[in-house]
Amino acid sequence: MKIFHGNRFLVPIILGLIVFTCTTPSDRSEQKTFPASYLEEMTIAELQEGYRSGKYTVRQVVADYIARIEAIDKSGPHLNSVIMVNPDALAIADSLDKMLASGHSVPPLFGVPVLLKDNIDTHDKMPNTGGSRALRNSYPGKDSQVAAKLREAGAVILGKANLSEWANFRASRSSSGWSGLTGQTKNPYVLDRNPCGSSSGSGVAVAANLCMTAIGTETNGSIVCPSNNNGIVGIKPTVGLISRSGIIPISFTQDTPGPMARTVEDAARMLGPLTGIDPEDPRTFESQGKALKDYTPFLKKEGLKGKRIGLVTDLMGFFSRVDTLVMREVKRLKEQGAEIIEVKTPSRGYDEASIQVMLYEFRDGLNRYLSKLDSSVPYRSLSDIIEFNRRDSIELRYFDQRIFEQANEKGGLDSREYRESLERMLRATREEGIDKLMKEYNLDALMAPTGAPAWKTDLILGDNYLGGTSSLAAISGYPSITVPAGFIDELPVGISFFGKAWSEPVLIEIAYAYEQATKHRKAPKYLPAD
Repeated sequence: MKIFHGNRFLVPIILGLIVFTCTTPSDRSEQKTFPASYLEEMTIAELQEGYRSGKYTVRQVVADYIARIEAIDKSGPHLNSVIMVNPDALAIADSLDKMLASGHSVPPLFGVPVLLKDNIDTHDKMPNTGGSRALRNSYPGKDSQVAAKLREAGAVILGKANLSEWANFRASRSSSGWSGLTGQTKNPYVLDRNPCGSSSGSGVAVAANLCMTAIGTETNGSIVCPSNNNGIVGIKPTVGLISRSGIIPISFTQDTPGPMARTVEDAARMLGPLTGIDPEDPRTFESQGKALKDYTPFLKKEGLKGKRIGLVTDLMGFFSRVDTLVMREVKRLKEQGAEIIEVKTPSRGYDEASIQVMLYEFRDGLNRYLSKLDSSVPYRSLSDIIEFNRRDSIELRYFDQRIFEQANEKGGLDSREYRESLERMLRATREEGIDKLMKEYNLDALMAPTGAPAWKTDLILGDNYLGGTSSLAAISGYPSITVPAGFIDELPVGISFFGKAWSEPVLIEIAYAYEQATKHRKAPKYLPAD
């Protein structure tokens, strides 16, 4: 049965429950040394304390991150996670240093260097490409709401991160992390392994300490899967908590941006400043009275005590070694005071309905986005992009554009097929899905393995993806957080906690307490092909 995950059509492989030992990374190679090692694994709190004490300047930190991008991303292991460094980054840093020297109070993300996935508009010297050669000269006329919020909060937009082209919604088979504009992003743990997508560059850059944090976007798996494969934390918020205006769309129903970081604390620090009502995104009106400007009060080391968490067992079974690891972590959750209840999803069959909804919404949303671009961009519709790809020498070199073609055959959002598919998928994942489970078992959250370890990148056959569990939260539009849960050989894997709409506070409590009790995050070693 085909499912949709990580902005891809995929065929899951169900393996038998053969028990293997879950191991931690071996010392196959010594940790490589790169510039500005003081930045490695640094947190936002440590960075900002350094600013206050005069130990660092924002210019120094930004310059050193740029040096690391050059040494690690463009040379050395050549991760290819950054499409472009912001030409204004050092000037922004200088203005922030002047703010601090003047004695003015500083905003919450003061001096935090952030990479944005390259489907998020910034009104500066950087184009917003979606990874496509068609948009390589597309310079937005204004900031996305996300970019505007980051600037307001004092962050430094360090540059744009590579991604699976068009957020992995183009080809019937593709390699996650590949874009026609820049090519393939590598996994920093083992270089021939895949970073997952579509927020591939965001995940890799955070893992490799090329930025403090990054912003990804998810339709189905595109924040949590690259976080899983790259050993970091990813928050996929409730749809509507953060505005999508100025982001190249796939699905109005499922799309959301979200923070990606090395720690739950840093991801939570990023989340609050991004929330807020945006008249250009009607879904944000649903967050009125539910969104918070600060989620750090929920960073509680005792946050697991008394929590009832449902382990969704029918979302397991795609790889026995992952199952073994998860059951080990269940024991640790119990030791921290959580009660774990095994549950199964009461309703399935929502994946095909979601595919239909995305095809309709992608055509409608992309046509709207393209129609508003500057006249210097000649492509005004999905049909135009399809024709560009057919003429281009690179875009169809490895992978087709079957999903584009399927979407372009769809009618408007008033069609019966669209309306029925939308109603069916939301009912199955909400009132007959997450909401029903949470109420029936009196749960605070649900949990499942985020995915399998990273597979080997293959530009001929595409992704060899074993399985993942993003769909229930993604299709419902409800929040999820993935946290590093350990390693299988040299490769990280994560556990996801998810729940009802607007339940980010309790999910942060659970994720933070679990992270602090386990400390599974380890920096990558850039190992060669295994």
